[in-house]
Amino acid sequence: MKKTVLSVAFIMLLQLAFAGGILTNYNQSAQYIRMMSRNASLDVDAVFYNPAGLVKLENGWHFSFSTQTILQDRNIESSFPLLNSQDYEGTTFIPVFPDFYGVYKKDKWAFSIVVAPVAGGGTSEFKTGLSAFEIPISQTKTLLSALGVMDYDVDLYFKGNSVYWGIQLGATYAINDKVSVYGGVRWIPAKNVYEGYIKNIQLQVGGNMVPAVGFLTGVSADMQALADMPTTLSPYLATAGSYTLAQLEGAGQINAAMKTGIETGLQLMGLPQGTIDAMTLNQINGAYVAAQPGFQSQAAQLAGSAAMMGDKRVDTEQTGNGFIPIVGINYSPNDDWNFALKYEMKTFLTLDNKPNADNNYDLWGSKVNSDIPAIFAAGIGYSGLDWLEAQLSYNLYFDKGVDYGNNVNDVAVWGSVDPEKIQHRDIDNNYYELALGLQFNVSDNFAFSAGALRSKTGVTASYQNDLSYSNSSYTLGGGIMWKITDKLTLDLGVSNTNYEDDKITFEYPGYPDESGAAITSYQNNYGKTTLNLAAGLTFSIF
Repeated sequence: MKKTVLSVAFIMLLQLAFAGGILTNYNQSAQYIRMMSRNASLDVDAVFYNPAGLVKLENGWHFSFSTQTILQDRNIESSFPLLNSQDYEGTTFIPVFPDFYGVYKKDKWAFSIVVAPVAGGGTSEFKTGLSAFEIPISQTKTLLSALGVMDYDVDLYFKGNSVYWGIQLGATYAINDKVSVYGGVRWIPAKNVYEGYIKNIQLQVGGNMVPAVGFLTGVSADMQALADMPTTLSPYLATAGSYTLAQLEGAGQINAAMKTGIETGLQLMGLPQGTIDAMTLNQINGAYVAAQPGFQSQAAQLAGSAAMMGDKRVDTEQTGNGFIPIVGINYSPNDDWNFALKYEMKTFLTLDNKPNADNNYDLWGSKVNSDIPAIFAAGIGYSGLDWLEAQLSYNLYFDKGVDYGNNVNDVAVWGSVDPEKIQHRDIDNNYYELALGLQFNVSDNFAFSAGALRSKTGVTASYQNDLSYSNSSYTLGGGIMWKITDKLTLDLGVSNTNYEDDKITFEYPGYPDESGAAITSYQNNYGKTTLNLAAGLTFSIF
């Protein structure tokens, strides 16, 4: 078993995305969840979505706190024929996803702060592994069938927690009654924690499950004994070189076990039993001398496989920080319409990897690249009717400007076979979102809202792998707004995201399946769904 086979279980979970592009969380307020479109917001959540519009607030202090509960199910169906299971599921549960906004507005100026998880924010757990974990191990059914291996078993577990906090400070200035601008910076302290293992790999031999390490170590020792056979036979050649094995046993010079061991090696060379019975010891020794390099190579490969099938554990923490400059502009031609633009620059982020004491498998090295792409956001707001408010939002994520590395499904299969077959995770087009949100004002202090968002990914097939895949999706959201007092507002929202399934074909080296037919490719179907529940309070001090 090659090193890349076992490491694939851990090197894939580097991204935990929930809403808003491949890496960025754009679900940053309860108002967003109930409308799905906030890029032209003139409320307190404009601190994140439209900071250039904050001068439209009344003079005074404004605070907002919201939290979300997020549940995501990921499902993968694999067609690889040797797997014990074709269905794999992973779950992500975030009980608390908090956002805090604060604004001080005075005449033409507004100063604001944001504290929010701009990427990650939760824990993903895979209790039984994934297809990429098992495919290389499952191949032992056929690649080791000559050793009597019929099946396999393995304990796989992985849990990853990732939080990239965003702490944003900025200032907004009104150039005139219609135009205002914003400049700010977001500091991102990031932290990933990974725990997992691959252990108890067992092989079914002779109807019994046996530890893979012990079995392969024993077979390696047997192969090495066959490689050393010329040395073992050397003392007998001078006096019994013309004897057959039966004659040697009859003369009492070798016992039945030694005779069987010598015959086993000759059989592995492809010699029929009749030929073996007629061979003299000199001929047998010559055959072993010729076969010695092959036996030594097999012994070394089996010893290496045994070492790689030992228990592996990852327990590490990764930390780092980066900065994002942010600029924005807001234009309000009249009281009915509002137009907003915002640009977040690319974040160059490198994490320091610090394994804990019980970590016995180094997968990342000392540094991990984790850049976050730039984002362009635009919004149009309309509030010309007493009973209706509407917002149209567009987000463009510049994912093509970030290197997402190699496809780890390919790394697992081709890493030690043909590295040139490993695909780079390419992106043809930048990810975008288009959303429409409507708020229906039932009274001065109560409204309900609904919204829809369409996201379109631009990744190629080479990008998709078991733990990090990007699918286009449709999201529907809805909720209520209740002004409890003139200074206190409650927002409640719920949204559901359905992702389009994506079936990906992976190449395979042509190793045999259980019928002996070559496996040249297999398909994985990737799908997921996300449910989001949100609540928020906004409080103002005039």
